[in-house]
Amino acid sequence: MILLIAGLAVLASVGAARLASGAGLPVLLAYLGVGLLLGEDGLGLRFDNNHLAHNVGNAALAVILVEGGLASHWRTLRPALLPAGLLATVGVGISVLITALGAWLFIGVDWRLALLLGAIVASTDAAAVFSVLRNLPLPGRLGGLLEAESGFNDAPTVILVVMLSAAGLDWTAPLVMLYQLVAGSAFGLLIGGAGAWLLRRLSLPSSGLYPVAAFGTGIIAFAAAGTLEASGFIAAYLAGIVLGNAGLPHRRAVRSVAEGLGWVAQIGLFVMLGLLVTPHELGSAILPALIVGAVLLLVARPASVLVSLLPFRWPWREQAFLSWAGLRGAVPIVLATIPVVAGVPGSEQLFNIVFVLVVAFTLVQGPTLPWLGRILRVTVSDPIRDMEVESAPLDALAADLLYLTITPTSRLHGCEIFELRLPAPAAITLVVRRGEAFVPERRTRLKIGDELLVVTGADNRPAVEDRLRAVARGGPLARWYGFR
Repeated sequence: MILLIAGLAVLASVGAARLASGAGLPVLLAYLGVGLLLGEDGLGLRFDNNHLAHNVGNAALAVILVEGGLASHWRTLRPALLPAGLLATVGVGISVLITALGAWLFIGVDWRLALLLGAIVASTDAAAVFSVLRNLPLPGRLGGLLEAESGFNDAPTVILVVMLSAAGLDWTAPLVMLYQLVAGSAFGLLIGGAGAWLLRRLSLPSSGLYPVAAFGTGIIAFAAAGTLEASGFIAAYLAGIVLGNAGLPHRRAVRSVAEGLGWVAQIGLFVMLGLLVTPHELGSAILPALIVGAVLLLVARPASVLVSLLPFRWPWREQAFLSWAGLRGAVPIVLATIPVVAGVPGSEQLFNIVFVLVVAFTLVQGPTLPWLGRILRVTVSDPIRDMEVESAPLDALAADLLYLTITPTSRLHGCEIFELRLPAPAAITLVVRRGEAFVPERRTRLKIGDELLVVTGADNRPAVEDRLRAVARGGPLARWYGFR
């Protein structure tokens, strides 16, 4: 019966997500809606175990962060690492203080609850950012900053909320936070690097085992860091980044399976959080949530972006977009269960405020992001946004077999084979066109829909991929136009 209900809930969530997407609403809210429909004020399923919700929520967030890391591209993340680190630390601190001040002044809570509320809602949500912003054609630097920030800022906020829920902050708090962040980062990089080194040298009997091994490595990083009181969240995200950018065999399969697991985690997490809420108790939380959310969105978030990016001279248009794109989702709701489990006085009402704030401001921010991107002129057109290069190892030859499809917007269309000028040793060995395979000649002209098989030396593979992407962006004269 439990499996039947769970299966129906998953299918209902998928259907609700389709309806929400068609209406221009964030799909994550559809999952919350399914949970509310199944819950105490809906079909009557009662779920009020905050401790279980907290543990399941942490596990689901680990899955989401591993998936986010696996799907991230190092070339877009690298220029954003330092500003993302400042946003995840200095920016979070500014947001916490300003939001707490607003809560203390306008809704009359004591300082401990005000700081807890500020810490809970300070971080952007990885699930919301990964699912919403990846559908926007943002410049690589801007998209990379948003993704990196959402992956990094969970760790500091979790530490703050745990400390404030236990006994408050003392002089050891900065040292504890520093240890957790540094040790968690070390675990993520070391375990991710070890897993990537091993998977590149193993020839597994089935391509389906590579995604399992890669994802399992990310979860090991999360659990190992947590076992030693380090930040498992930052370990999971960094391990995913290392694995996703290490040139693993069957990379498309790895990312596809990871994306599927990420969606399962998001559906389960949001449906569970919808079940946890009792809608008839939310009325008294609406006004405080709107007030605190307005302070966060209109004052705290812009101030944190402005101060964190001062050393980098980012354009004001991108800073304005970053301020509005600070999406909240499952993370604040999961964090709100920590003080409830710890028995902090007033934490039940705090949970309701956070829930209403997340729903209300996701409805405001999510649908308006594409419009704001066009108004601020920060969106771009990327002709190879959907270009994926798959690979499989050829162990005996120390070579890789690459596979790609020419998309309608790619400037590979119309190129002759010799114009690709692939770095040696590499060659296009087969072209599949309308179901017919043939060996191309030097003057064979490529067309939309062609599927190409490219054999390249394992060491030369990154250069070959870079050249293919450059030609897909700029055509045969890619280097002349500045594409690399």
